[in-house]
Amino acid sequence: MTRHAHRTHRIAIAPSGFKESLSAARVAEAIAVGVRRVIPDADLDLIPLVDGGEGTAEALALAGGGRLVPVTATGPVGEPVASHFALLGGPGPLTAVVEMAAVAGLALVPPGLRHPGATTTYGVGELIRAALDAGARRILIGCGDSGTSDGGAGALQALGARLTDRHGRELRRGGGALHELERVDPSGLDPRLARTELLVACNPYNVLCGKRGVARVFGPQKGATPAEVELLSAGLERLADVLTRDLAPAFAPTSGAPAIDLRTAPGTGASGGLGAGLAAVGARLLPRYDVLLDGLDLDARLARADFVITAEGALDHQTVRGKIPAEVARRAHASGVPVLVLAGTIGPGAQDVRAVGVDAYSAILPAPMTLVEAIDRSDEFLADATERAMRIMALGTRLAPLAAA
Repeated sequence: MTRHAHRTHRIAIAPSGFKESLSAARVAEAIAVGVRRVIPDADLDLIPLVDGGEGTAEALALAGGGRLVPVTATGPVGEPVASHFALLGGPGPLTAVVEMAAVAGLALVPPGLRHPGATTTYGVGELIRAALDAGARRILIGCGDSGTSDGGAGALQALGARLTDRHGRELRRGGGALHELERVDPSGLDPRLARTELLVACNPYNVLCGKRGVARVFGPQKGATPAEVELLSAGLERLADVLTRDLAPAFAPTSGAPAIDLRTAPGTGASGGLGAGLAAVGARLLPRYDVLLDGLDLDARLARADFVITAEGALDHQTVRGKIPAEVARRAHASGVPVLVLAGTIGPGAQDVRAVGVDAYSAILPAPMTLVEAIDRSDEFLADATERAMRIMALGTRLAPLAAA
């Protein structure tokens, strides 16, 4: 990887953000710093990517000539938070982007309050209503980085639906109450929903119920105990049954296509089941990269590169199930372009990424440390890790002719 080694000069940097730490744009910039320490004249193509989680609204607003609209809404623990949605530019109906992480994300849940049985997506419904008030007739909801597990029940309540128990009382917010659900009354739903296109950008691997249901897979990460996981799972099962009975007839597809199974359809488990709740009022659940990468020309940009670097906060068995590094590797592999992944941590199952096209991966932390220090110095550690990886690759390039001899 010397000055004259042309194949390493064109490098695509296509990372995700690091949760509660760095945006995708800042991750890309830190990696670029490390690359230039080794190859100052490298031709770098920075392609920060979003997966529907933190930073999605801002990224799509920047890419689409739009703007962010500030909104104060109900946060995941019930307190007001400063949030936003985006209005995009361009032709066609006015399009808004609602990023659920901006109002119900895990980063907004204080560590001592991480009880997914109590957190709510109510603010997501408030953002959707604010987008409708702004004139949006097409709303893209980005799912990711959620701190909730209420099946979108809170969002439905904010949009006007009544969720009641067997005594006719309004259900309290949070997934922990869903097992008490008896009826959903849609009569108060915002009528503008019926003439608005709702598109949910979600991970199709996430389903609401069953052995791989969202409460079982992600509940522990959000603070749920084993007993709470079972309570949440039972509640989401109940929610799916009641939504199917009470809302599905009102929002049945008019094209003749069958209604989706809210329990097991791809994407229904997105953001703690928000996908299922929104699907019940007519939203279309779409693979997130089909929606979010539109307009980036990502395949062509990766194919032009000699080498690709991507990154995420944690590399483990979940990575191959729709995370950005796996998506980048799959696309780069189709063009025969090698891929390096840099990760904040490397966990069990990380080796599975080789099957989707990752050639090498490396952790960025130089030594054991507290989470606070890792977050505070993440730019520095990422640049240093990139430099180390590039120097190792440079050494390998120099040794290659000796090995051939």
